[in-house]
Amino acid sequence: MTWLLGICSLWLLPVMALAQKHFEVSLQNSVNVMPKQSYHRTGVKTDCLDGFMRLTRKLSTKLNVPSSSDGSQFEPLTPNLASKCGFSIDSDHWGNYKVFASLLNCFAGNMDDTDFRIDLRVRMRGVNKAEQDAFQVGETCTYDQWAPREILCDRNFMEVSVNRLPGEIKAFKPRSAKAQTFDQWSDSVSEAITSKYDIWRMVFFTPKQKAILLDDALKAGYAITTTSSRLVLRSGFDMPETYAENVTGVPMKIIKVTTYFKKQWSVTMLDTVAACPTGGLSFTEEMITWYYPQISPVMSSTDVTYLAMHMGIDGKKIDSAHMEARGYNLTTVEDQIVMTIPVGGPDGYYKSQAVNNLYYIIYVIEPMLELLWSEGGMDATRQRILFPIKTPLAPRPPQFVDLTDVEQRMFIVVLGTFLQDVELVNLTFSSGVLTVDEAIARGFNVQEQLFQNGSKAFRFQVPFSDPFVVRKQVDLRYTIYAITIIYGFMIQPESTPFSYVANLKVNLQDVVLPTLDGSCDDEKFYITISNGNLVDNYNIMLGQEDLTPSQIAEYGIKENTTHTVLAVPFLSSEIAFELMYPTSLRARVDVLVWDPVNKWSLSDFSLACNFPMTMTECFSNGSISALAVKVDAVPELVPHHLTLRDPSCTPIFSDDRFAYFSFDANSCGTIRRFYDGIMIYHNEITLPNWRPNHQEPKSEPFDSEYRVTISCFYTINDTQMITFSTKPRESDPMVEVGYGELQVILRLAFDGSYTGFYLEGDYPVVQFLARPLFFEVTLLQATDPQIELVLENCWATQQKNRSSTPKWDLVVNGCWNPADTHLTVFHPVLPGSVPFPSHVKRFEIQMFTFTQNNIASQDQLFVHCDAVLCDVNQIDAICNRQCPSSAPVHTAKKGQRDAETNRLQRTRLSSGKILLSSS
Repeated sequence: MTWLLGICSLWLLPVMALAQKHFEVSLQNSVNVMPKQSYHRTGVKTDCLDGFMRLTRKLSTKLNVPSSSDGSQFEPLTPNLASKCGFSIDSDHWGNYKVFASLLNCFAGNMDDTDFRIDLRVRMRGVNKAEQDAFQVGETCTYDQWAPREILCDRNFMEVSVNRLPGEIKAFKPRSAKAQTFDQWSDSVSEAITSKYDIWRMVFFTPKQKAILLDDALKAGYAITTTSSRLVLRSGFDMPETYAENVTGVPMKIIKVTTYFKKQWSVTMLDTVAACPTGGLSFTEEMITWYYPQISPVMSSTDVTYLAMHMGIDGKKIDSAHMEARGYNLTTVEDQIVMTIPVGGPDGYYKSQAVNNLYYIIYVIEPMLELLWSEGGMDATRQRILFPIKTPLAPRPPQFVDLTDVEQRMFIVVLGTFLQDVELVNLTFSSGVLTVDEAIARGFNVQEQLFQNGSKAFRFQVPFSDPFVVRKQVDLRYTIYAITIIYGFMIQPESTPFSYVANLKVNLQDVVLPTLDGSCDDEKFYITISNGNLVDNYNIMLGQEDLTPSQIAEYGIKENTTHTVLAVPFLSSEIAFELMYPTSLRARVDVLVWDPVNKWSLSDFSLACNFPMTMTECFSNGSISALAVKVDAVPELVPHHLTLRDPSCTPIFSDDRFAYFSFDANSCGTIRRFYDGIMIYHNEITLPNWRPNHQEPKSEPFDSEYRVTISCFYTINDTQMITFSTKPRESDPMVEVGYGELQVILRLAFDGSYTGFYLEGDYPVVQFLARPLFFEVTLLQATDPQIELVLENCWATQQKNRSSTPKWDLVVNGCWNPADTHLTVFHPVLPGSVPFPSHVKRFEIQMFTFTQNNIASQDQLFVHCDAVLCDVNQIDAICNRQCPSSAPVHTAKKGQRDAETNRLQRTRLSSGKILLSSS
């Protein structure tokens, strides 16, 4: 046979999973010999051959005849029962079954050893009960050419029968339990008990002698019976009393038994021996050679004359014309009989095999050798040997042909060739297993391609865009499209599985890299990313860190199939500060688009802008405030370590990026100079004699890498006229409005005592839903009792962004939120508990305030407030707000909102992350 994909195919069929049917045979005792019947309509054919019957059944034939038996009289044909009773079953990969039955089998009806009736019930069982068909079949065979000794070797048993029984010895007849018969043997020899077939005892040769009673031999699995003229012995090849012997290089299995029959005054012994080959084969790629010894163990002497020698196929003798047409040869060479059979002939067939998940084929044929001989001119012996032959495994690795169409962006592959007994049952991908039907339903193109020589292949087609295809960028220009397919096959009818792994890969130069652009306003950077064709296969890095999901939500990222846009506040932690000016801060955003799998930089971008920001303020009362910023040029700077000229003057507030100083002009080492009527105050913010990572300070002076100069200018030649009068004024004195910065902080207390607070490093803070939160808003570094801190609005969000949603209002226009079922509770600040009670506001919120769709939130939250600094005598509406209750929140004064409200100095405050927990 030719195993190439180049052979012209006949047709293409979608691959379908076929239900494998099973063949069952049940047996019935056939007492009476019945006439022959025809069963062609059931698809079953019976043939009477020499010494046995053959039943064949083709799977493709439709079953039409129901069973007329209720099944109670039939016994299933199991492997043990088959070898004991003279049956064998074989099948090919097309689903055709053959049953061989010895005419002397246990269930045959026997009429004078001439006519034999065999009744079987056959069931073809499919996967579903509806596919089961059962019918009864019977055959009557006539055979009267018995040799004195007949030996039959089948694939699973060996049988010998002899007709040398004395006339006095009859076939077994049941005896009446009431019969009173004088038995001299039973009286004088205790072992000589009466048994079936008048058999007293049996001696097996293993080759040593081993005596066994008949009942014990039958229980062990041997078949021993008598007919009207013959003794029949049958044994499986692996029974304990069989033994192996090598005869002229041919391994054989032998059963040898002497049977003792009890007569009234004597004992008769009959020797029965059968020898069957289990080997003797040699193979080439083109030829099978079968050797059989001319002198076998069943012969008692070497004076042997062969009377006939025939070859057969499937149990049927063939003539010389058939042998010549098929290229068969049967000869004798020295002490052996030699049969040669060409490999691949039409009397046999090829069969698939799978070993260690590799695909092989074998050639299967069942020749028969029939010999007739006599020893010393005495009675003849006939031996028939049914000898199924399977050639050694011949590797046939399937060819994998890649027909991928790059222009159509389509994987197309063909895998083959295989024999017809191979079925494709499933396909395994990285994401799971699909049956063939599921793969076709999903859209894969799976076809079975048939060839003229009976072989077949399987065609598979999938586009590059399919989700099962893995897309991987190998560099900045090329993309690999890859898919791994594991073909799952099944060899029928044995249902032997094996698989084949196919790896498909295409490398295309089709990468369009992302590009970046950006702009600024007074508060934010705006970054636009053009995705190219990578879509989501990249990460966005701001500064030194990838964007987190919370940052993505905070920066309001908008994306579609082509672009991604994000807005980043210039005070975000990912922004680098480059330079400080008196009224602005130069900040830079570094954006990197990169592949996290391959660690490739796909595109980078930097944008620096100046943002309005007051860095130094000089107040008319002689106080100065300054803001120091950690710049990119000093990456190891810790703002908390910064000081003024006087090292004892440290920041009144600092974090990991800012340090805020507030001091009098005549303190902290400030230097005063005069220039042409201008008085200048100078100070510096520097890094003292410290090293990062808690290293020991240097003994010599430390030359700071960080230095910020603070300067305030005052005019000294200006004259102010002050009017003084001893008369009472008609109006209250007015204070000239001044501007300055005071620091207000929002912090979370441990409990309602407000004696302990969470620090910046304690966040995120975990709070249970059953507990309230206690917040305090405090004005720092202020000593003026005429200043009052007022809460204008407070709210909570799930994101750090103050304007994100959802949003829960806590304080509205200075009062609790009337729409909230859990009102915010304001706690008074008692005199003496803090230096300036008007500089502190305290409030309590319930955790059950934060609900969505009446379900308490169990996520995270941030609390935000807008605070206003008021003069205690100010008449602005928010500074004198009175809430709808008998208990005022701020003051009892009532005023109207006017234009002054818009001129108030508001402070924006936010807490750290608070995690909500239910347990």
